[in-house]
Amino acid sequence: MSTPAGAVPGNTVGTDILAGLSIAGLLLPEAVAYSGIAGLPPQAGVIALFAGLVCYGLLGRSRYAIVSATSSSAAVLAAGTLAMAGSDQISRAAMAATLVLLTGGCFLIASVARLGGLSHLIARPVLRGYTFGLACVIALKQLPHLFGVPTLHGDFVPLLLANLLGDLGKMQPATLACGAIALALLFLGERLRRLPGSLLVIVLGVAASGWLAQHGVTLTGEIRLAPQWAWPAWPESGQWLPSVELAAAMLLILYAESYSAIRSFALKHGDDVNPNRDLAVLGVANAVSGLLHGMPVGAGYSGTSANEAAGARSRLSGLVAGACVLLMVCLLLRWIERIPEPVLAAIVIHAVSKSLRLTVFTPYLRWHRDRLVALAAVVAVLSLGILNGLLVAIAFSLIMLLRQLATARLSVLGQLAGGHDFVDIAQHGTSELPGLLIVRPEEPLFFANAEAVLVQVRRRVQERTGLKRVVLSLEESPDLDGTTLEALADLVTWLDARGMELRVARLKDIARDALLRMALPQLPPQALDYWSVEDAVTAAPLSSKAKETP
Repeated sequence: MSTPAGAVPGNTVGTDILAGLSIAGLLLPEAVAYSGIAGLPPQAGVIALFAGLVCYGLLGRSRYAIVSATSSSAAVLAAGTLAMAGSDQISRAAMAATLVLLTGGCFLIASVARLGGLSHLIARPVLRGYTFGLACVIALKQLPHLFGVPTLHGDFVPLLLANLLGDLGKMQPATLACGAIALALLFLGERLRRLPGSLLVIVLGVAASGWLAQHGVTLTGEIRLAPQWAWPAWPESGQWLPSVELAAAMLLILYAESYSAIRSFALKHGDDVNPNRDLAVLGVANAVSGLLHGMPVGAGYSGTSANEAAGARSRLSGLVAGACVLLMVCLLLRWIERIPEPVLAAIVIHAVSKSLRLTVFTPYLRWHRDRLVALAAVVAVLSLGILNGLLVAIAFSLIMLLRQLATARLSVLGQLAGGHDFVDIAQHGTSELPGLLIVRPEEPLFFANAEAVLVQVRRRVQERTGLKRVVLSLEESPDLDGTTLEALADLVTWLDARGMELRVARLKDIARDALLRMALPQLPPQALDYWSVEDAVTAAPLSSKAKETP
C-alpha cells in the first residue's frame, strides 16, 4: 500500500534525510552550471534551487518532485534576455528577474483559472523533438567553455558551428584536458553506480583549481548570495507584450516538463495528482525566485528520478536537500567559487546527453505516427532558435491536427452477414441494404470539414437509385458547431425535396440538443432518437404527422 503524498511515517524519515543529503551534491553544481546557460551570475541558479526546494517541499503534493532550475528554461531565458536587453549583464540580470516574476504570475493565473491541462497543448512528439533540438543547442554552446574559446551567441546552429570552427585555433590545451577528463569521469559514473561522478569531478576540479588557473583555465568566480530585495526593473512600454509572451512560453515549457515528471512518478507509486495545485506551487516558487533575482524553476525529470533512486519517500527529502544546499553554500562557498568552468560545462553536457538519444523517436517511426511533427520540432529549434522554434513546433502540430480533422473521410456501412453490426463495406466486403444508405464521418464534424463531408453524402445519394432513407451515424461528433448545423439543415432540405428521409444515429446528448433547438420540420425528434445504427435501420418509417414541427 503506497504512502499518501506528503505523509512522513517515522520509518521513512531516515531514508528521506539520506536521500536529501545525496541529491544536494548533484543539484548544487547543476544549478551553478545552468546559470551559465542563462547568461546569469552563478548565484542565480543557487537562489533558484533553494527557492524551488523550499517552496515545493512546503506546499507541493508530489513525494518525489525536485523543483530547481532546468536547462530548457535557462536556455529560453538566455534567448529572451539577449533579445530584450542586449549583451549588458546588469540589464540582462534585471530583465531575467522580471521575466521569472512574470512567469510566476502566469502560473498563479493559470492555477486560479484551473488550467491544469495546459501542458497538453504541447504534444509529446513536439516535446521530444524540442528537447532533442534544445539539447543540441545547449551542448553546442557549452563547447567553448570546454575548449577555452570565446563564448558563442545566438541560437542558429549553422552559425554557431561556423563560429566554433573558426575559433578552434584559439583552443587552450589545459581547458580542453580538464573538460575531457571531467566528461569521461561523468560517463564512467553512469556505468559504476557507486561512483558519484558529479561530486568526484567537482572535488578534483577544485583540488586542481590553483594549477588550472595558472594555465589559463577560468574558474566560476565570486558568488554573492545576499538576497536582492530590490524590485526587478519593469519592462519599458514597448516590451510588455514580448515579456508576457516570453513568460507564457516559459510557463508552457516548465509545466510540460514538470507535469510529465510529477505524473510519471505519481502513476508509478499510486499517488494522486493535483495539476492546479502544482500550478499554484510552481507559481509561488518562481515568484520567490524572481524577487530574489533567481532563475525560473520547474520539476525536472533527472532530479526527480535521482531523488526517487536515492530512496526518498516524502517531500522531506527536498527540504533536507534545501537545508544541505544552504549549509554547503555557507561553509564551502569559497571552494564552490573555485570550480573550473570546463567542469561545469561537462556537467551540463552530461546532463543533456540523456536527451540526445535517437531512441526517443523509435516509437513514432514504428507506429508511423507523428514522425513529421517530431522532425519539425527538431528542425525548428535548430534553425529558428529556442523560443521561436518551440512556438513554431507547437503551431505546426496544431496545423497537422487540423489538417487531419479537416480531411473529408466518409465511410459507407453495411450489415455483417448473420449479425447486428454495421461496418465499413470497403474494409469488410459487406453489401449495402436496398433502399437504404448508411454513412459515417470518420472525423468529428466541425466548420473545416462539415461541408466537404456532406457533399460526399449527396454524391453517394446521387450514385444510388431507389433510395428512401439515409442514416447518418454521428458517433464521432461530440458536439456540432454553427457551420455544421447549417450544413446539416441544407442536407435535410435537399433530401426532403427528393422524397428521402434522414435519420441520425448515435448522437451525443449535446449534439442532439443543438439539433432539437433548430426545430427543422424535416428532422423531428423521432429522427434523432436512435442509439444504434440497427435501431435507425429497423424502425418504422416516420409518418407525415411526425414530420410536422413539434
